[in-house]
Amino acid sequence: MIPISPGRSRSATLAGAVCALLVAGTALTGCSEDPNEGTNGVGRLPADQIQTKAQKAAASVGTVRLHGSVRTSGRTYTLDMRLKPQGGIGSVSTGGETFRLLRVGQELYLKADAAFWGKGDDGDGDSKAADKLASKYVKVPKGDPSYTKFIGFTDKNVLLGGLLTLHGTLSTDGHHEQDGIRTVRVTGDDGAGGTLDVSLEGKPYPLRLVRAGEAGTLTFSSWGADFALEKPAKGDTLDYGKQLPAS
Repeated sequence: MIPISPGRSRSATLAGAVCALLVAGTALTGCSEDPNEGTNGVGRLPADQIQTKAQKAAASVGTVRLHGSVRTSGRTYTLDMRLKPQGGIGSVSTGGETFRLLRVGQELYLKADAAFWGKGDDGDGDSKAADKLASKYVKVPKGDPSYTKFIGFTDKNVLLGGLLTLHGTLSTDGHHEQDGIRTVRVTGDDGAGGTLDVSLEGKPYPLRLVRAGEAGTLTFSSWGADFALEKPAKGDTLDYGKQLPAS
């Protein structure tokens, strides 16, 4: 029997319990709870249509929070970002270091401590530059390699456009739950091509993604919830110039 999640109605819970008793006592058939009862109905669709609806739902709203890990170009990044059309804000961790990213329009800022800025590619950073940059929102020049590397982490369309597609033959893998919300799971090549949990409540938003090839796991929340996004105060901002020091 399928476990009953907290989101199910009292009547549905009672009906399921009664059915269990009847089936156990009299071997009745046809008395099973429909896992899609009271949902948005996407659980009844083929896997490819579920994925498409999840992609469209994600594109239909401007804001989202994503949390988890992404492995790209041989490095693993742990993200906790809030995104909207005008930009994004949040934290990124990689290689034992954590820094904050803030994008407002096309202006990208990076905030980190002195240890982060003091780690050059050769392991011998510029301590004076590190002290100057520490705990400031440092404006990242558009010509700096860091701008190209990190701006994608602050862009909802770029980030999700490349993530919410599974690889291989799609199929459904039952009903599940993510943070108390019922979901239907879609897999690519039985999981080797990634898995995507899609909400069965309200709009069919993607709620959890496991990327193919062990390339990370992300959860999505706060769909459509607005948040404040503005440039940092002048006293907290530093424009280093055309290129940042290596870090």
